[in-house]
Amino acid sequence: MSRIKTFNLPDLGEGLTEGEILKWLVQVGEEIELNQPLVEVETAKAAVEIPAKWAGKVVEIHHPEGTMVEVGSPIVAIDTDPSATDAPTPSAASLAAVEVAPAEGAVEPGLIGGPAPGGRTAVLVGYGPKTAAAKRRPRRADGAAAAPAAAAAPAVVPAQPVEVAPPAPVEPVDVPADAPGAGRGEQKALAKPPVRKLAKDLGVDLGTLVGSGPQGSITRDDVLAAQNGGSAAVAPAPAVAVPAGPREQRIPVKGVRKLTAENMVSSAFTAPHVTMFLTVDMTRSMQAIDRLRAQPDWREVRVSPLLLVAKAILLAARRHPMVNSTWAGDEIIVKDYVNLGIAAATERGLIVPNIKDAGRLSLRELADAMTALVQTAKTGKTPPADMAGGTLTITNVGVFGVDTGTPILPPGESAIVAFGAVRETPWVHEGEIKIRQVTQLAMSFDHRIIDGELGSKFLRDVGAFLNDPEATLLAWT
Repeated sequence: MSRIKTFNLPDLGEGLTEGEILKWLVQVGEEIELNQPLVEVETAKAAVEIPAKWAGKVVEIHHPEGTMVEVGSPIVAIDTDPSATDAPTPSAASLAAVEVAPAEGAVEPGLIGGPAPGGRTAVLVGYGPKTAAAKRRPRRADGAAAAPAAAAAPAVVPAQPVEVAPPAPVEPVDVPADAPGAGRGEQKALAKPPVRKLAKDLGVDLGTLVGSGPQGSITRDDVLAAQNGGSAAVAPAPAVAVPAGPREQRIPVKGVRKLTAENMVSSAFTAPHVTMFLTVDMTRSMQAIDRLRAQPDWREVRVSPLLLVAKAILLAARRHPMVNSTWAGDEIIVKDYVNLGIAAATERGLIVPNIKDAGRLSLRELADAMTALVQTAKTGKTPPADMAGGTLTITNVGVFGVDTGTPILPPGESAIVAFGAVRETPWVHEGEIKIRQVTQLAMSFDHRIIDGELGSKFLRDVGAFLNDPEATLLAWT
């Protein structure tokens, strides 16, 4: 068994196919421990630290910082027995003996290193895909006549390098026999997993498209063009390089920023957005927050108006379940759980982590979950799993001193509520003009699912709770 083991970039989840090397946390020649952080990688979801799968000495780093690396590509070589005689620097020949992750199906599904749902590799923190000794495939005879000759003299098969499957495979998709282009030889459409998922979300049949990517594969642009009524048969024109002028700054569009841009374009031109607004007197809510902070059990808890907005949305969603749903082409999926997304601005761009099954949490549990979510987002360490599966979202524009906005839906969701700044405002209260704590709510929704009546009732209930949370809570629960 080789001492030199190559650590490949693992599947970090959610069908991500590549990541950018942000920062190496080790150097060549450095001795490392098991689970020691090796490298910080930014994916389209977040920045994560990848721990060492083995203890030993780093003998080679394959990619410098700033490099985009595909999942499954080697990133670092580790000598697992540095106390033995000096190991040579890995070469093409020596890598033939390197242990590599087995192909999908080589281990039992669900085990570490085995295939996980969606075609991913099951990975625990501190461990990459499970490794196994590489095995050569036996040679196959070309014909029946070759068998006796092989028996007469034993064949000597020369050692060959281990073949490692390329990362982020382009997967074939069955094409219906009557689909356009069917019958022209190979009846398979090629598309990467993220492209197939996008096509499924948008209701686009991959079998009807002509890909513009490598080997005729279908790209994201092909799917978006087909969904918008265009043709996917012609590859998009390459971007024209424009030289940088004086006093200009160029910011590469990648990682979180790139994914956010793609999602916003996809959502804006897929779901028909409608936005409605409501002005709310939050004076009683602000008073309730002060009383809550004074409670002995809440003195160490971060309590903000956003907590009551979240609670109001959860209660209103329980009263109007259709708001918490997804458009799936020929059906609407109504969810009996709320994964509440909280939009968060980070240095790498906008992310929307969500609190799983938030509707089942108590107010204290909801407060703790929101605090943990915000703190993790600020550090840039939000894991991809926390940003997947959102069903309903809040965006707090008031924290920036903004009154309201017209938010765009996260893909797959049917409603998002923008919470504006709470301001002292002249307000008619009990027949007199008084200074009250007033805010603006804006709700954007998918008009294929939510009509004006349902949207109005939902937003009205959110406002009713914020106007008098204690009385409304008693009436609704």
